Amino acid sequence: MIDLPQPTGAGLWPPEETQPQTKLNQPWRAFVALGEVVVAGLVLWAAFALWHAGVVTVSTTASDGTKLISERYFGGHIAGALGLGTLSAVLVVDAVRQLLLAVRAKHKKKKD
Repeated sequence: MIDLPQPTGAGLWPPEETQPQTKLNQPWRAFVALGEVVVAGLVLWAAFALWHAGVVTVSTTASDGTKLISERYFGGHIAGALGLGTLSAVLVVDAVRQLLLAVRAKHKKKKD
């Protein structure tokens, strides 16, 4: 067995943080969560509007009187709606995180 020198005092790794630790529990985070939920609702509304703009019903009448009905899909609108829906979901997840940090996170007590 090899006896290696042990670090002392200033040579400890990882070095101790010199900055004061900030509290995660901050009540203003609840207002941020509320704002994110409102923005997520507006973004979701825009996603539905964009989806409906991306689907157009086309009807034509043939020479023999037969009525033909079909739907035309615009990929850019559909892709934009999917992107906005994803953004809305991310905003809701972050709002939940902000709300939990506003309510539950407590500052750890230092051990003496």
